[in-house]
Amino acid sequence: MTNKNILAQARALTLPSREASLNREASVSHFWNSNRNLLEEAWAEWEIENKDNLLVPDETLLDPRLQKAIKEAWENPEKENAVADLWEEISPGVYVAQFFNPERLADFRNYLEAVVNSQIPKRAPYGIQLNRYGIMLDPRSEGYLAAPNFQAFYNDIMDRYMRPIARLLLDTYGYDNQTFGFSIQYNPDKDKDLHAHTDASAATLNININLPDEAFTGSQVDFYDKTTGKTVQTTFESGKAIIHRGDVAHATHPIISGQRSNLVVWLYGDRMQIPRGGASSYGSVDNSESRVVTSDSISARERWTVPKSPKDTFAPF
Repeated sequence: MTNKNILAQARALTLPSREASLNREASVSHFWNSNRNLLEEAWAEWEIENKDNLLVPDETLLDPRLQKAIKEAWENPEKENAVADLWEEISPGVYVAQFFNPERLADFRNYLEAVVNSQIPKRAPYGIQLNRYGIMLDPRSEGYLAAPNFQAFYNDIMDRYMRPIARLLLDTYGYDNQTFGFSIQYNPDKDKDLHAHTDASAATLNININLPDEAFTGSQVDFYDKTTGKTVQTTFESGKAIIHRGDVAHATHPIISGQRSNLVVWLYGDRMQIPRGGASSYGSVDNSESRVVTSDSISARERWTVPKSPKDTFAPF
């Protein structure tokens, strides 16, 4: 099959109906699974077809201070405090920092527009209105964004950035082997809010990808401190990220005007294991010695490692 035939065949597929997708009918999974290989090949060919005018997403899109601190910590984990210093704790287990470089966000958004306009079928997260920016990002998900260059960037974010940051700030070591991610856009007329909930993750990284001049009103995020009963409200700014423990309850207020676009990525353990019982239970079980491994017993060098276990096939949704 020629390159053009692969793309043409993928683009000619008839997607499951919105109703079938929202109802999670068996035919929907069958559609994505039976066409998985074709779609992966189509994304690879799409990159080749557009190689002269398509961004290759990489770490240079990220905040220069974060890039520098992360690079130095990987070279010498004893310098990890410079990474922690970039994050402000706004509520217990909730931290904010600049993640994307606002000056490079237009490049990344242009890339995502090209993805949207590719006409290659993509699956949005279940439960949303299938808006333009609703895309599954992780290979464990049906209909994911399988463009090879994007996947390399996604894995760098998870392996080089999110995992060691979560271990450093949230004590997630042992519950972070597996990854998950999706993109979403909040709009006043659809997908406008999110009720109070917790995530099926050990850690969640929520990254705003609005351009600096792309204003919106509303869409504040509430984080609930179950110890004190207090609520902290924050608003996303261009390129900023919030990282928090999955068991921290949070809710999104309705967006009133404009649009808010975000990448949301999760870490959790094998077979979707997450810590139970609150922040004090974070840590992993070392079965050889029957003890709980916490941040106090983990060295800096252990935090700055990539798990060797393979990715499994469990997906939260």
